[in-house]
Amino acid sequence: MWEKTAHRPFAGILWMVISGLAMVGVNGVVKAVGTSLPAPQAAFLRYAFGALIFLPLLPQLMRSQYPRRIWVMFALRGLVTVLAVTLWFYAMARLPVAEVSAIGFLNPVIVLILGGLLLGEGVTPGRMMVALVAFLGAMVVLRPGLREISSGHLAQFGAAISFAIAYIIAKRMSDSVPAGVIVAMMTFATAPGLGLLAWPVWQRPELWQLVWLAAGAGFATLGHYAMTRAFAAAPLAVTQPVTFLQILWAALLGMVVFGEAFDPWVILGGAMIIGAISVNIRREASARRVIRRADGAGTGGPVS
Repeated sequence: MWEKTAHRPFAGILWMVISGLAMVGVNGVVKAVGTSLPAPQAAFLRYAFGALIFLPLLPQLMRSQYPRRIWVMFALRGLVTVLAVTLWFYAMARLPVAEVSAIGFLNPVIVLILGGLLLGEGVTPGRMMVALVAFLGAMVVLRPGLREISSGHLAQFGAAISFAIAYIIAKRMSDSVPAGVIVAMMTFATAPGLGLLAWPVWQRPELWQLVWLAAGAGFATLGHYAMTRAFAAAPLAVTQPVTFLQILWAALLGMVVFGEAFDPWVILGGAMIIGAISVNIRREASARRVIRRADGAGTGGPVS
């Protein structure tokens, strides 16, 4: 049975907020680098800097006595992340920040549903409704059919699906592997694959590009660590909808830093998403209070 997640919803929400802010920082870094480097090379440099952060842990990690299935999951998550990151870097260099984030919100919707099906958290009508409203909010932002679908849009759709699969793998490991180890092994498993993709298109990077990508590695490491801590603190049904808040932060980043146009549809879609998050948090908290009361009544113990 995989479901050993702690029931600390507010801790999970806080960790996911930290993760979201850090990931928006990564968005800004990648947008700043833009198309000045090929997407595989930019992605590789970001993960190479991340690997340097965790390098002192590598000997200890290689001596870890994890079962074979955990090592298989490390490798599988690395392969999926190679695809996801390459597609995401390509999309980020070609689309507005808020638009990339909006498409990326398909990721937590997929995770929310797959998490319920594969991790034993359940897929109730209420959770389906939350996912539906959040998805509709993202569609309001994108307005499909009213704009041209470019290669950047397609790349981000592929990235959203790939990241969702990688998150599910991380969630399955979070019960038996510390958060820091999961993030470190993802970095070590992803960097070599990205290096193979970057080699044929390699060009000499400039200092400013290296500085930005090193900062991106720091933001991403914090984001992935916080995300994994959120996984361990609370069920996906509580933590994943919080990632939709990134749309507001991403829109603000695009307007203030990169001069992207203000889009009222982003605000409308974001309001729909925030409403879904609020309803989900309230419903989950209420359900857990009912369960605790029932358990206390059934055992004669105190109800906290």
